[in-house]
Amino acid sequence: MTQKLLLMAAGGTGGHMFPAQALAEAMLKRGWRVKLSTDARGARYTGGFPHSVEISQASSATFARGGLLAKAMVGPKILGGTLSMMAQMRRDRPDVVVGFGGYPSIPALGAATLLGLPRMIHEQNGVLGRVNQLFAKRVDHVACGAWPTELPEGVDGIHVGNPVRSAILERAAAGYIAPGDYPMSVLVMGGSQGARILSDVVPGAIAALPEGIRQFVRVAHQARDEDMARVQEAYAAAGIDADVQTFFTDVPNRMSECQLVISRAGASSVADISVIGRPSVLIPFAAATGDHQTANARALVQAGASVLIPESALDVSSLSAQIAAVLSNPQAAGMMAAAALSAGVPDATDRLVALAEQLATEG
Repeated sequence: MTQKLLLMAAGGTGGHMFPAQALAEAMLKRGWRVKLSTDARGARYTGGFPHSVEISQASSATFARGGLLAKAMVGPKILGGTLSMMAQMRRDRPDVVVGFGGYPSIPALGAATLLGLPRMIHEQNGVLGRVNQLFAKRVDHVACGAWPTELPEGVDGIHVGNPVRSAILERAAAGYIAPGDYPMSVLVMGGSQGARILSDVVPGAIAALPEGIRQFVRVAHQARDEDMARVQEAYAAAGIDADVQTFFTDVPNRMSECQLVISRAGASSVADISVIGRPSVLIPFAAATGDHQTANARALVQAGASVLIPESALDVSSLSAQIAAVLSNPQAAGMMAAAALSAGVPDATDRLVALAEQLATEG
């Protein structure tokens, strides 16, 4: 019996690539062949992908960047990428095509649409990204990570949740140690963009904590390269034990051991927080398309697992007060951790696998 083929297409951010990685891992275990179509930016996120995934770079482009000439070349680039992908699909026909958003997913989804192949998209955020919006009415299924997701008129979404990497799943519902008179860990994550405001505000907010709390706090802070030195200096000046790095390779470990997460509300961060189950303060990225990070945070906030501070209201005193409220109340912190778990979908990958396999069978 010939192996079934899954073709995934995803753009170059962790939000798109982490769910694709989770689906790839699961489908390989089920005996499928897996291909991934992305761009040079996306290829940087493929280090954790299983080696047997065939990775190719598609010709695509975005109208969002570059001058007039670059914009004029977008159409021809996308068309070239789509025609090339159609030729590939005719040679090696996928049983199902899954798009995860981002401009590099256009050629694969466009080719699958023109060839009439079984196809679906997965949207990580509470608001559809531009590319997923373009294809929402042209695919068999729209799988939603956040719930509810704002969808175009006439489109029904299927809530599957956001698949998380196996390293996160290994720590699903890890026991929570409530805050107390002992070392307490605060994990600060800025996501792949827009972390500067956290570097501006968090060190001061930690320094402003009442001494009875502050003396026990240890911080792990993910900061941009250009912000590293000043963030380290701010913590050192306040006498706070802080590990500042541009990227943590061991987020699952750090998150499972922390008492509080301070984070952007990117889809994968929200999924990780809810699957492991930790209290959080979420600061949505104000410039996110369609304010989708606020939509992403909705489930955790409504469950009572998270405090949301809009970027416009974020300052040292407001953040310090929220951190103190969690770290000074072990019972409330424990309830927030449990509430985070109630909002999580630890079997999101299984749900996505079932949908893809069902689609391949119907197709």
